[in-house]
This record gives sequence, C-alpha cells and structure tokens, in this order.
Amino acid sequence: MQDPTPERGGEERRGAPASGGGVSWLQRVFEEVRGSSQLSAAPAEPPPLTVVAVERYLAQAPAAAAPQYWYDVTLADGARQERCYLAPRLNGLVQRAHLRAGARLRLRRCSYLYDEKRLNYGFLCLEELERVGGSGHPAAPPRPRPPPLRGEKKHYLPLWNNEDPYGDVWVADKPQAQVDVDVSKLTSLGQLEMTWRSRVHFNPLLVRVLHKSRLRYYGKPEKKVDMPYQAYFEVADASGMMSMVLWNSLCPEWYNSMKVGTVLLLEQYAIKTSYPFKTQPTPGDSQMKRFATIEISLNVRHPPTKISIIPEETVKPEWGLPEVKYRFITRSELDDLPNNHSCDVIGLVTFVGRAERARKREHGEDFWLYRWAHAIDGTSDQPFILELFATSQPDVFERIHPMTYLVCTQMRVVRDPAENPSSTIYLTTSNESQIFITGWHKGQPYTKDTKVKNFIQWTKTQSEADQMKKTVIGGYYPFPRPPNNFLKYCKNNKVELVLKTIGETGKEIEDLHYREHKRIAVQGIISAIRYISCSNAAEEASGLELVQKDTSQCPESSAMSKEDCVYKEKATSLQNKEVKSSLGPLCAPGEHQHQAPQAKSSVKRKIPRRLNTDAEQGSASVVPVSSHPYFTRSARRKLGLNEFQQEDFVQDKNGQAVSDSVQHRTDQEGISDIPETEETGRTCDSWQSDLWAQVKDKLMKYLHHSSIFPESIPRKFDYVHKDLLMQQYNLHAAVHQPHETRTDKNISEFKSASGLGYYEVTVLGINHDVAIDVAFLPLFCPEDPHLFQLEDIQNDTLLSCMSCISACQQKTPSNGRLRDMFPLSNEIVEAAMDLDGKHVVCILDICHLGDDKVEVFLSKIYKTVEPRVLDSV
Repeated sequence: MQDPTPERGGEERRGAPASGGGVSWLQRVFEEVRGSSQLSAAPAEPPPLTVVAVERYLAQAPAAAAPQYWYDVTLADGARQERCYLAPRLNGLVQRAHLRAGARLRLRRCSYLYDEKRLNYGFLCLEELERVGGSGHPAAPPRPRPPPLRGEKKHYLPLWNNEDPYGDVWVADKPQAQVDVDVSKLTSLGQLEMTWRSRVHFNPLLVRVLHKSRLRYYGKPEKKVDMPYQAYFEVADASGMMSMVLWNSLCPEWYNSMKVGTVLLLEQYAIKTSYPFKTQPTPGDSQMKRFATIEISLNVRHPPTKISIIPEETVKPEWGLPEVKYRFITRSELDDLPNNHSCDVIGLVTFVGRAERARKREHGEDFWLYRWAHAIDGTSDQPFILELFATSQPDVFERIHPMTYLVCTQMRVVRDPAENPSSTIYLTTSNESQIFITGWHKGQPYTKDTKVKNFIQWTKTQSEADQMKKTVIGGYYPFPRPPNNFLKYCKNNKVELVLKTIGETGKEIEDLHYREHKRIAVQGIISAIRYISCSNAAEEASGLELVQKDTSQCPESSAMSKEDCVYKEKATSLQNKEVKSSLGPLCAPGEHQHQAPQAKSSVKRKIPRRLNTDAEQGSASVVPVSSHPYFTRSARRKLGLNEFQQEDFVQDKNGQAVSDSVQHRTDQEGISDIPETEETGRTCDSWQSDLWAQVKDKLMKYLHHSSIFPESIPRKFDYVHKDLLMQQYNLHAAVHQPHETRTDKNISEFKSASGLGYYEVTVLGINHDVAIDVAFLPLFCPEDPHLFQLEDIQNDTLLSCMSCISACQQKTPSNGRLRDMFPLSNEIVEAAMDLDGKHVVCILDICHLGDDKVEVFLSKIYKTVEPRVLDSV
C-alpha cells in the first residue's frame, strides 16, 4: 500500500503533537537523522524521554533465528510524541520489562529506516538507549492507534499474550438488529446435517450461543493473513447443537458481541466438515443432541457472511431456542468429582495471585497468561482453588480482586488420586471457559440458576469485615505442589531430560521473560541453611541505569539477556564499593547481604557483596562467601544446640551491642566461648554441613539467587487501595494509562500475609564444584490456614519443619514468647543433618519479576537412591 503524502508519509502513522507545546527535540532528531549521510546519529546531551507505549506485532518472514515479533515504541519529549521502531537486537528490553510504558530513558543512538516497498516512507529506529530514574506522566497516545510502522501488518497484538483482543480494531459491542425474522425461510441445524452435501447455498439459521471459546491467534511470519484469528462457538436451536467458527476479520468485528446467550440470525454462511481435534465443551443439558460431523463457517468472503444479533426482548417462545443451562457445583460437592469433570462455580474471592506467564513451546516467544485464585461459597471450610488462564476477557481478568463475586464456567477438575491421593484438588479453565466478576453479572443467563441464588443468599448472612480479614493478594504461590515421588514428577519423560545441572540453571534464569514462571529440577546436596528475618534482610536501592551496547560487549552469561543490556552504577563500581547500608526488610534486586546489624559495633567488618550479575555467575573464579557464621554438625554437638542457639550479634539488657572483644572471641571452629544463656536472647540462624565447610572456598561457580523481592510477598488486601494492588500484580500495560492509580504508597508498605522471614538454602553440586543459593519462603496465613495448603508438604520433612516455624510464629501474639522462637529449630537442624552429604533432587520455582529481578524458590526436595529416585524426604 503506497502512502499518499510525500517524504514524511509516515507522519500520520508515526508521530503526533503532545500536550505542552514548544520545540520538539524528537522532531529535530528525526530531521537530523533523516538528513545524515549514514542515516544514523548519536545525539549529544539527549534529554530524558518518557515511554508512552510499547506495542508488539508479528514480524515479516524473518530469517532463521530472527525474532518472531517486532516492537514499536512511542516516546514523548513534552512537545511531541514519536512512534519509533525498536531494533530487534533490543527486544530483550521489552521481554524482560526494562523498557515499558511510563519508563524514562535517553536516546543515545538512532537511525532512519526507509521502507523499500513504499514510496517516501520511513521511520526512526532506536539503536541505543539509556534508562534514567523517575517516571513520566505524558498524555495518552492518540486514538485510534495507527497500524504498525514496519511491514504490512494492520494491527498490534497484546503485549504479553496472543489470546486477548487488543486495540481499537476490536469492536466492543455491535448494535443489535431490528429485523423481522421470517420463520418460514429458516432451516434447522438438524436439516443442515442431512442436506449440506447436496446444497451450495443454505437458508438462514436462527440460533442461540451456548458456549464460547477463547480467541486463537494463528499468525505466522510467513503467512499473509490480515487478521489471523479464529474463535469457536457452540450454537443451538430446537433440533440440537453444532459448532460455529468465526474467522479472520470477522473476529475483531463480532467476537466481543457474541456472548453466551446471544441469539443470532445467520445468512450466507458456509458448511464444512468439523475439525476432529478441537476441544468440546460439556453442555449444560446432557439430553441435547450434538451434530459433530459438520460446523458453520463465518468469513468475510466465500461467501461474505451476514450476521444479525436479535435483541433478547424480541425472541419469541415459538422459535424453540433452548435456554442456556449450567452445571454449577458447590465446594462441598467438589471432592467427590472425578478428574476432568466439567463444572461451573461461583464464589467470593479471598485470594488472587499475580499474573504470570508460561511458555507454550520451549525457546518460543508465545506464552499462556494465567493467575491463581481462591473462592469460597459457604458449603465447606475449603476454598475452590482456581487456575485461571486468560479467556480473551482482559477487562475481567485484570480486575479480579478479593471480595468480588467470581463466576467461572466450563472449569475442569484436576486431581490424580492414583498418583497422589492426598493431593489438593483444583479447577482449571478450559478452552470454552468464561469468567465474570462483580459488575459483569447483570443480564448473564446464570443469574437464574438455583445454586447461584443460594450463594447470593449465603453472602447476605456474612460479615464483610470478617471476610476481609482473610483476603490476600499477589506474591509467590507454590501451587500445585510437586508429587511425592520424583519419577511421578517426571511423568513420561526420561529423568535425564528433566534434570538440569546447577550450571544450566543460570542459563535457564537468564532466558526467562517477564513474569515467566518455570519449574526446574536440579540434583545436589543440601549444604547450608540460613534464616533471614524480614526485619533483618538487606535492602539497598542502588542507582542503576540501563545502557544498550552491541552484543559483542556483553559478558558471555548475562543475568538479564545476551542482547544488549548492561547495568552500570552511577557513582562507583559495585565490586569496589564498601557496604554501608543498614539492614532493611527485603533484599534489593541483584544483591543479597548476609550480615548482622552493625549499629553501635566498635568493629568495622567489610562484608563481601553478593551480586546476581552475569559476570559473577559466569566466572570460574571463587566467589567470596558471606561472613555470616555457620555452625557445623560437630560445632552444634559442642554447643548443645538442642537447648540454646546463637546469633552473630548480641545485645545486653539495655539493647547496647556487646563489646567486640567479647562478641568475636571464638575458637578455631568459629564458636563463641561466651556461655549460652537463655537471658541473652541469642538465637542461631544458620547451619552448614561439614562438607560445605571444606569445599565452599574451592568452588568453580557459585550462583546467588536467594533474594526476596517485594513482589514475592503475598499481601493483605486493602480495599481502599485495591486499584494500586491490582495494578501491581497485573502485567505492565502496553500503553500509558492517564487514569492509572496515583499514590505515594509503596507495595512494601502493605502488610505481609506470609511469615516473619525466609530461609536461604545452599545447594552444592554433586561434583562439589558448583553451588547455588535459593530461597525457601514459608507461607502461612493465620486468618486462612487453607490458603497455602501446608498439608501438601507434610511429607517433605525439611521444608515442613521450616514452614511450621513460620506458622507457629504467626499464630503467637506479637508479645508472646514463641514469636521470638528459634528460627532454626532443633527439628530443622535434625532434618538438614539427615540429608548431610546425600544426593537430593531439588524442585525450584523460578519467575522473572521485571528488570533484573528473578526469584528462585525451593519447592520440593526428593531423596535419591541409585539407580532409582525414591520418595521425597
């Protein structure tokens, strides 16, 4: 398609004036670059720019190993907004949420690209970027949004998945038609099945939508389809039910308007044989006949389909259209249902997790988007546990929050009593699931269902204040728990295909995309455990900026990506900077301090910094080990730690630090010769094996991934700040939202719903040459003991002991003695010593939280006995 205007033909598609007026720096750069002989420039003293939008679209027939998607970035300088094309080698900045709407950056290098298939059309290409602090609040980009800058695609995709409608091309609601239905000219689904082979043209159909699938995007770079979308519907009349398929350009026009219960008049449609492998919903009416051999095909051509929506108030009983029926169950009925049973549920949401993503294919760029939720209905003390994948209803999916009434249809029961009889049952969405929350229920057919009415009556008997106490949002959610046997965890895969080496774990972490969650298995030896209190964990916010460089300048292993991302500290090198920060509640991104509080201490101790950087992870040098004292098994025997435990700092009764000459008098094994007394209040918060003491200074590689981030912590829900909390635990928006939450409240200020601290667990490689630090977060909510399903780890002795300490601490009042109980109890030490020197398989949950923040949590430990892998410890 040729652009009609000369030279700056991309103006309508690319740039727009912004509020504020004045001379546009972006426009000057645009003119400078376009006039350069090299079509490239490195602006001198570039000002900070604000990212207004980051939008994704399908690349055009890329070469092998080229990215599947391209990105356009809209920048604002206060006077103008300019859409720019992001150089593909910088895609990792978007994929790991370094480059996102609202961020501030400087444009260090850019180029101008002409489209060789169009006349006088080109655009700015971003080649090198530097991130600066702060955030901008520019005006929203102009609407409707123009098509992508590069290639021939006419629409953008959602930024983080392919199943959701995105952009102005998707019509919210088609107007209902005022048509006179001539019943005498109609045909039925039953007649179609009998006569379709002998006819080319078919009489009109009058049907009701009973089921609706999520959107399917089937675009490929090599395919030239304008809108490669497909959606299945199940429609019915008095004769039975049949599949209907909405194709391509009709999807943006009609998908949102074709709701469950909608009555349609279809003309000029096609009939095709059914696709045999598509999913099938379970009809609410088990007696309804299903016509499974053929399906109705709706397309813009061959032939061009005519669709009319009939208003419900004009639907006549004599038309014989079936009502939508459901299969609602209560929570008390769930335990008796078989695996894969289809059902509908309604409940009051008590927990909703953060939005996460799962890769569809290994090394691919496509992801499923999902989140977990709990809902109660008053029939059981157990909640519905719901795994909610995106159902092409982004407005609903992003607004699920505690205290809303949630309806989920066509859910599937997930249970495996043969594999693990004690495993917790949960429900997962199917291809035909729909979800609805408060504000979306009006007019839905299920409002007439008896069990829905019973639920509403139950809610009227409940105290809102009492239910609010049980509500939690976001954070790490370790579900479903791995099975009790590693071979069952492997399912049908070979063990060697499932296990990763500790060295490979670093690469797995490096390759994660934003909010991508993976579960990996590594073999190793539990060698050290350290308890870190939330009040003592280190948090230091270092000034960091993002610089884009050529890939050849990046380290071989990068904690962010191999593309172009380099972090540099503004003041001085991290490696040469002495630690001076006090201990805060959480660990700062990319580093982890394992030092005791040093306030009022007479001795300065320089603590080696522990950095989550590629250079460190990829190096073969010995990594400095924290100076935090461990206690070996033999040391524990000498101290009699069954009764008393020690911490590496002590305070007297007045709260003053004990003299350093006393505090640090230790024997050769690092044990204080101060008598242990209960009055001192000292506790031991670390343990190490004898093997670890021997090998920790001789490691070839030592990975540190035990940091806990604010996004990792489940929070008590605060209804006053619900918009902020929902924004925090959703994914970053593609386009700047001018009406998004504006508040000074930080996510760390919301009360934690988990324990008082967490554990750092060191896993040594079985060849004693590499090690990795990971975190174990004990999760227990005293207001809702069922939230984190502690019973699922009762057969995992070590993790169970660590979880029980957290539970006991939280159950005890803040002024109670147990609240200050030993974080590394005798039971934990005994469980760890039972594993001393033994090979185990550790299941790790890893998730990318944006920027260079990656959480790595220990989820399960399996003992190994050669040549078989047996049950969990």
